[in-house]
Amino acid sequence: MKSTVRMALLLAVVWSTASATAGTPLSALQAYLKASNTDQFDYFGWSVAVSGDTAVVGAYGEGSNATGVNGDESNNAVIGSGAAYVFVRDGTTWTQQAYLKASNTGLNSNGGNVTFGGDNFGWSVAVSGDTVVVGAAQEFSNATGVNGDESNNAAIGSGAAYVFVRNGTTWTQQAYLKASNTGANDNFGWSVAVSGDTVVVGANGEDSNATGVNGDEGDSDAVFSGAAYVFVRNGTTWTQQAYLKASNTAWFHDFGVSVAVSGDTVVVGADGEDSNATGINGDESNHAAGSSGAAYVFVRSGTTWTQQAYLKASNTDAFDQFGISVAVSGDTAVVGANKEDSNATGGDGDEGNNAALDSGAAYVFVRNGTTWTQQAYLKASNTGPYDFFGLSVAVSGDTAVIGAYPEDSNATGVNGDASNNDATDSGAAYVFVRNGTTWTQQAYLKASNTGVRDYYGFSVAVSGGTAMVGAYREDSNATGVNGDASNNTGFDSGAAYVYTVPGGAVTPPSPLVVSITGPAGSNVSFRVQGPPNSPVTIEHRSSFSTGSWQILQSGTTDGGGAFNHTDTGAASGMSKYYRARTN
Repeated sequence: MKSTVRMALLLAVVWSTASATAGTPLSALQAYLKASNTDQFDYFGWSVAVSGDTAVVGAYGEGSNATGVNGDESNNAVIGSGAAYVFVRDGTTWTQQAYLKASNTGLNSNGGNVTFGGDNFGWSVAVSGDTVVVGAAQEFSNATGVNGDESNNAAIGSGAAYVFVRNGTTWTQQAYLKASNTGANDNFGWSVAVSGDTVVVGANGEDSNATGVNGDEGDSDAVFSGAAYVFVRNGTTWTQQAYLKASNTAWFHDFGVSVAVSGDTVVVGADGEDSNATGINGDESNHAAGSSGAAYVFVRSGTTWTQQAYLKASNTDAFDQFGISVAVSGDTAVVGANKEDSNATGGDGDEGNNAALDSGAAYVFVRNGTTWTQQAYLKASNTGPYDFFGLSVAVSGDTAVIGAYPEDSNATGVNGDASNNDATDSGAAYVFVRNGTTWTQQAYLKASNTGVRDYYGFSVAVSGGTAMVGAYREDSNATGVNGDASNNTGFDSGAAYVYTVPGGAVTPPSPLVVSITGPAGSNVSFRVQGPPNSPVTIEHRSSFSTGSWQILQSGTTDGGGAFNHTDTGAASGMSKYYRARTN
């Protein structure tokens, strides 16, 4: 008797490079995003986030005095107050859905005609489904906790985060978040992350010498040691669930410079940490490698958080700033080290030299049960000094995107000529895909309008088969989606770019069927994940609801529960439907 697979089933799809039609890009630009009120020095694209068909772009330099959602964006009365923009996709078409501002925009007055807000709303952004979080690392109030008094300016640079929710197509602010121990210059909101009903906010300037979870937050004995705060939602009410510190708190460790969350797992980066340990759970007690950096994994059981792992690079070195960026998806974490120095290229090259100063690297870690191991050491395909590869990282399933904002080639689009340095600091992003346990670079992304010092790749995000890249110093005066990118009259206005990328896990129209549309003539590779040694058959047909299913391959999952199949030359530019079943 044949039945459809009832086991926990992952059907991951990868465009294969080996037999794709010559000249067909494996990633494609889907949209060029600009603010609805583009202006000089707004820095749109400083931060980006994407979840399914929703994208968010932060512009911390934006200057209107509007408050809340879709207010008057036409003035510059509060310079540096900041904004965030929500875009949504229908099919392949993106439109702006909301213009977000803080509920307390423009409270920092210099007494003159122009208010210098400086709250930097949009410094960080995150999105999960219908929830958006925006960080304002320089917000001034001395409120604590959730929905406190936001009307004063008694704690300069303490920072805040704002939660917005969508009902239908309407966005409203749901919460105003502050630290439980608000202090001046704590930079709460420097980094934010969200997964479902859990929000994490980093405050890299926080000063307590507490260690671990929910320690004594009342002192200021470890300047800029940093902290992270976990908030949870019950219905529409947010409360702080945990106060996270490093297990080896010390001055200037910058813990909270980056945060990431996936379900019950949080990763926090500390790019100023300075032990010379390597790998997982090494000796964290020394200070022999200044600013080598570290990342910390925390896990939740019920409502209790504990530290699960202390991550270091496999080639720890002083000033590498491992932890400047972090990302997590399920049991996979990626950590960037933008000042790592080897001249290796691609995956798992020679990490032992320092021949390319500040070229940068990224490290992939995976969890088996409660044990973490390093799975890959990633470098750019065109490694160069001062490219800062790894300043930004993102991961979703088997796809990772790494940014290198000072990269210098004048290439445009996907997989162009990376060999020159003719466009200083134009920037690049790199897409890596995992097959089994092996990571390979699948795409080299450049802007469609590459320009000198555009800083493309300063921010990156990925969700399934959609990637975003921010270029906060891009200069066109275009507004909205897919406008005229050819001029440079909007100095440092900024832009963001949306791509269809390989390797994303596909969300099926039912639990058992996936629809694939890909580059003509390219391969479609599947990995089915289930119990070890289980029978699996891959089938396909051209219609979701009609026609006979045709068998492509039958076999059993291996000892790790994986079954791999490649449908050679399957994609034709039209949708094709695949499913897996047991025999």
